[in-house]
Amino acid sequence: QVQPVESGGGLVQAGGSLRLSCAASGRTFSSYNMGWFRQAPGKEREFVASISWSGYGKYYSDSVKGRFTISRDTAKNTVYLQMNSLRPEDTAVYYCAAARKSYGSSWTEYEYWGQGTQVTVSS
Repeated sequence: QVQPVESGGGLVQAGGSLRLSCAASGRTFSSYNMGWFRQAPGKEREFVASISWSGYGKYYSDSVKGRFTISRDTAKNTVYLQMNSLRPEDTAVYYCAAARKSYGSSWTEYEYWGQGTQVTVSS
């Protein structure tokens, strides 16, 4: 089992960048697929990006493709989400999640969730 803990959120101007980190405790981190989701006020949880346990498989939502990059450092038990060219519509609480079997876009695939980190993009 793993316990994700997100960090790196904050306030940034439109066009700026942030890097989110997700540190996951547990010896089996390297065997878990990881995903990033976000939820804005009054909206449903939305898939952002995911990465396979090996790091070779990656998926992105159309809304962030080309602007966000997901990566992982197994030695540090950490997953990153580099966010560039941020827009006000990227404002949300960002959640990191872990899944054993897949790394798709459905939140139901993910078994372990962090508490979230707030990202606010001002116009």
